[in-house]
Amino acid sequence: MLIKKTKSICPVCRTVLDADLIEEDNAVWISRECPDHGPFRSLYWSDSAMYHRFDAYNAIGQGVQNSKHPESPAGCPNDCGLCSEHRSGTLLANVDVTNRCNLNCDFCFANARACGFIYEPTMDQIEEMFRLLRSQKPVPPPAVQLSGGEPTMRKDLPEIVRKAKEYGFSQVQIATNGIRLAQDKQLVSDLKDAGISTIYLHFDGITKATNPLLEISKEAIENCREINVGIVLVPTMIGGKNDHEAGAIIRFAAENIDVIRGVNFQPVAFTGAASNDDIAKERITIPDLLTEIEEQTGGVLKAADFYPIPCVQPIIDLVESYTGRPQIQFTANPHCGAATYLFVTENGLVPVNRMVDVDDFFKSIDTIAGGLKKKGTINKYRTLLEGVNHLRTTMKNDQPDKIDLWGLITNALIHQNFDALRKFHWNALFIGTMHFMDNYNYDINRVNRCCIHYATPDGRIIPFCSYNSGPMRREEVWRKHALKEENTSL
Repeated sequence: MLIKKTKSICPVCRTVLDADLIEEDNAVWISRECPDHGPFRSLYWSDSAMYHRFDAYNAIGQGVQNSKHPESPAGCPNDCGLCSEHRSGTLLANVDVTNRCNLNCDFCFANARACGFIYEPTMDQIEEMFRLLRSQKPVPPPAVQLSGGEPTMRKDLPEIVRKAKEYGFSQVQIATNGIRLAQDKQLVSDLKDAGISTIYLHFDGITKATNPLLEISKEAIENCREINVGIVLVPTMIGGKNDHEAGAIIRFAAENIDVIRGVNFQPVAFTGAASNDDIAKERITIPDLLTEIEEQTGGVLKAADFYPIPCVQPIIDLVESYTGRPQIQFTANPHCGAATYLFVTENGLVPVNRMVDVDDFFKSIDTIAGGLKKKGTINKYRTLLEGVNHLRTTMKNDQPDKIDLWGLITNALIHQNFDALRKFHWNALFIGTMHFMDNYNYDINRVNRCCIHYATPDGRIIPFCSYNSGPMRREEVWRKHALKEENTSL
């Protein structure tokens, strides 16, 4: 059964093609035909019922008002910059600060040894990228992640973090393998003093078979615990290799909740050469992952407990309607990712869904936002107060350990006290997943809804899945701005 028409690419020549999303055998497939390389049919989502549940939360944004790049005749994804047709602003910005790395993983293309040259922007170039991002309208991105390569290879990393804070990023993150953080506690302290918010630590499992860096990762975690720097674990999930440890990774995070703030699972994307057998054996989609989490946690955390990124858009609409000020928009394609929260209590793990009827909560928020749009300024406070009081009916009676969700919501929505939400985030364990695309499951509708973007030294802002797959802008950008040979040492 045809679900919708979209556009994709040929996995071989990357030509843009008309494509169909098809529901068949309780799964969703993306199908297209290249005139030169023939037909291709790839798994998109392995659970069609979950696909439709997530699709109900679809929310399309307005994009960026001051986009510098008009849409070209070539169309998406060949004119990224962002182009004027992009539908989402930047929620999380990425800035590659180097392609040097202290590992040599055979599957990795994002390092100097694989590329044969060094990409490492100067501080002036990095500041220009920060300025570009923070000039975005109507709302600049609140968060930036320093990535690579391995960012800790740069001796001036703390200064880069400090500059990011000076330019107004409230959240500054680094994505790292953790080796230098394990070896050098002073570096962790320097990053904390500079204003680092979160360490995104590559962490593929809880055994040496799945995670050869396990002991190093534990040392990095201990150093961050001592310096009081929060961590999010980032496992790359590969079918048949480490997907059987998804539940154990969550339990490990819960056991270390004083320092680990969350787990962000990333199902593998086949961005290099991959055979059909590799894809068939190792492909894992978001529904596969969520089903395995449910099985491996004994049903404590269910697949139904997860919601897509745009589910929070009604809250954003409510705040925008009440304050009259534009807010960041969570308008990614609903099939890009999923998330929920867990509370770690004396009686075990408790998902937020056991504390609140999430579906009714979002419906009530949507109703309040609609009411605020119709009311004049004088009646806004009364409308909000009445609506928030009604939200009490979505709260369940079995609130563990007297966690005051109702109080947090009241403080945030009525009193605009967002410290309350930060407190919520600090006392809960975030469990999320983002499935970045590759050339086999590439959906251009997802590209032009992307909200995770890279800034480049030549003044462009490029969606994640056209930077790392599809047109693969990463290689183009790195090569264009590579250091001259006399300045390099691989």
